[in-house]
Amino acid sequence: MAKLYFHYATMNAGKTTMLLQASYNYRERGMTTMLFIAGHYRKGDKGYISSRIGLEAEAEIFRGGDDLFARIAEHHQHTNIHCVFVDEAQFLEDEQVWQLARVTDRLNIPVMCYGLRTDFQGNLFSGSQALLAIADELREVRTICRCGRKATMVVRLGEDGKVARQGEQVAIGKDVYVSLCRRHWEEEMGRAQPDDLVGFIGR
Repeated sequence: MAKLYFHYATMNAGKTTMLLQASYNYRERGMTTMLFIAGHYRKGDKGYISSRIGLEAEAEIFRGGDDLFARIAEHHQHTNIHCVFVDEAQFLEDEQVWQLARVTDRLNIPVMCYGLRTDFQGNLFSGSQALLAIADELREVRTICRCGRKATMVVRLGEDGKVARQGEQVAIGKDVYVSLCRRHWEEEMGRAQPDDLVGFIGR
């Protein structure tokens, strides 16, 4: 029975590499996959999913208002799809997550979504919130903070190299993201002092 999966993590945890490897495994066995990526900073109808280690694959673009169930169903009529993969799933709209759930429930095609759970201010993305609510399986992809603890949060660095504490949830530009544990995220965001009592006890 097909399921809707949500693989979530912070930045640079290897989510995209996992997606591309899983898609490759299907195709190596003669099966067909359909890949999607958010179109926030891409033009046209085709994009590429690229990992930090150099792997990449062509993908369909999804944008706000797109009916993903209709697109997948139409494609499925012509080519039997064995699995759907969605990168940058945090940018899905709430209704699009439900559309992907219908792909699993009505077309019996597994859907594997990969994305961030929270933004640089610690707030859930809309797509992530919906996936956390209705996905059949949740899988955390782990990476580590500079201190060696599990990283669960992310900060955004501006062009000046300083941590941004305000701003739009989605910023297209030269910003850099750094994954941190909750303790160091609070310190960087000015919510706690590095030498406060809680931080001192935790050392």
